[in-house]
Amino acid sequence: MDFTRLRSLRELSVRGTMAAVAEALCLTPSAVSQQIAQLEDEAGAPLVERRGRGVRLTPAGALLARHADRVLAVLGEARAGLAELRREVAGELRIAAFASAAALLLPQALVALRRAHPRLELVISELEPAEGLAALGAWQADLALVDDWSAADGAGHPSLEFSALVDDRLCALLPAGHGLASRAAVSLSELEAESWALDSSSSAYAEFVLAQCRRAGFEPRVNARCRGFEMVAALVGAGCSVAVIPGLRRRQTPPATALVPLAPELPRRISIAWRRSEGRHPALLAVLAQVQASARTLGPEGGSQGGSTGRPRRAGPRT
Repeated sequence: MDFTRLRSLRELSVRGTMAAVAEALCLTPSAVSQQIAQLEDEAGAPLVERRGRGVRLTPAGALLARHADRVLAVLGEARAGLAELRREVAGELRIAAFASAAALLLPQALVALRRAHPRLELVISELEPAEGLAALGAWQADLALVDDWSAADGAGHPSLEFSALVDDRLCALLPAGHGLASRAAVSLSELEAESWALDSSSSAYAEFVLAQCRRAGFEPRVNARCRGFEMVAALVGAGCSVAVIPGLRRRQTPPATALVPLAPELPRRISIAWRRSEGRHPALLAVLAQVQASARTLGPEGGSQGGSTGRPRRAGPRT
């Protein structure tokens, strides 16, 4: 059976629609549909059945998708084993990362890696944690920065390994002259009467912030839905809004603002994930070690250090 077609079937088992598979694999929906049809001819059995706007795998399709997972894992082990024999840190390695963590953890690591391993080419894609985990599963990324709001305790990702990097805590971003700006901590309920700038570049993060406000007993009056932190910071700095942002953004806040911890705390843990089958790959190990080293340099500005290898505890969405 053709490996490319098996990969398309495996993606279909995860994503549920031809369009989603096409986007993930940089193909057209018709090309994906044709690959599945050809695979059905090779298998001699129907592999999918239509369900509304999506498709569902038949028992034969589900069986073949599970085998495709195993084939991908074996190929990953082979690739890692060959690289280990060559003992070289070279080639392309793809990193999926969300904005606030990437800005602090990756630049310093990439500079050090470029000096130490000039034949290693790193390619970064900005993806939300859930998207990064999907990219790992689809073999479109080799490492992913995630948080424990999206990865929970690793459940549902038996083929992945996680290493904790830093602990982050959400903070209120206030205009410098705000009456609460000098406080040691502020509660969400104390911001009920304010106008809010909401970073909606991540729907998961925006929904998390809104849910926490509702849990505190109010619906925030949102006067700006922004697609990125830059506009949020500008509006808060001008005195137009308040916002809730990750503590990891501390170094990016403009002078006219104040970052105040929330009480009670809203924590999350930042981790790095990779496919278990490629855990011995020299390039992956080199990047992993350097990102961990970058995390250790953050100190209190980046949150307390995570450090240990293992499944992340429960945390939340990205921004």
